[in-house]
Amino acid sequence: MLTKTRWPRPRIIAHRGGGMLAPENTLVALRLSASLGFAGVEVDAQLAACGTPFLLHDDTLERTTDGSGPAHTRTLAQLRALDAGGWFGNEFGGEHIPGLEAACALCRSLGQWMNVEIKIAEGADPARSGATIAAELARRWADTTPAPLVSSFSEPALEAAARNAPSLTRGLLVGRPPEDWPDRATGLGCTSVHVAQEHVDAALVETAHARGLAVVAYTVNDPGRAFVLFDQGVDAIVTDELRDIRPDFLSLHGLG
Repeated sequence: MLTKTRWPRPRIIAHRGGGMLAPENTLVALRLSASLGFAGVEVDAQLAACGTPFLLHDDTLERTTDGSGPAHTRTLAQLRALDAGGWFGNEFGGEHIPGLEAACALCRSLGQWMNVEIKIAEGADPARSGATIAAELARRWADTTPAPLVSSFSEPALEAAARNAPSLTRGLLVGRPPEDWPDRATGLGCTSVHVAQEHVDAALVETAHARGLAVVAYTVNDPGRAFVLFDQGVDAIVTDELRDIRPDFLSLHGLG
C-alpha cells in the first residue's frame, strides 16, 4: 500500500542521533547515522548553567557520562570536560557532550535534518529553555530548508519557541494521548503530534490528519510494527534499530 503524507521531511528518523549503534546525543552518533544513509535525526537539547544549549537526554549525568549530578547546574565547558562515550564502548571513549551549535553545524555539513526535543530538567525554566533553544536553531538554520522541527512534552516551552522562533515548525510530544490532544496541538500552532508508538492506531492517525497534523511515532524498533504503522498512515517514525529499519524501509516494503 502507498501511504499518503504531507510530511516534507525524512520519514525514518534516527533516535538520539545514532540509535543503538553509538553513544546517544553525540557527534559520533550523527556521523554514524549519516554514514548509514539517515537523512533525519532526533536529538535532545537542554540548557547549561551558562545558558548555552547542549545535547543530553537525562536530567542527570550518571547514565551517559562519567560525571554525576544534575546536568543543568554545569556550564558547557564543564560538561564538555566529561566523557560521554566510554559508557557505550571503549572505542567511543573521549567523546564529548556537544553544544547544540556544534550539532547543528555537523548536521548541516552532513545534509541531515533535525528534530530537536526541548528537554526541561527538574528546576529549569520551560519558557527560557524553549525560547533559547528555538532561537539558536532558527539562527543556525536561517538559510536552510527544511529547518529543524522542535518538539517537547512541555507546552510552555513550545509556546516560548513559537514566540521567539516563529519560522520553526513545532511538534507536541505525548505518551498516552490525553483526550484533548488535537486541541492542545493545534492551539500551540504545531504541525505534528509525536506519540508513543504503542498508543498509535488508525483512528488516531485519521483524527490527526483531519486536523492538519502529521503523526510521528516513537520509538519503533520492530520492523513488523513499523510496517503496520506506515500502513495505518503514520507520517514518520523514530527508531533505534538503524540496521533493521533502514532509510529505504518504505520503498523496500512497497509503502511509498
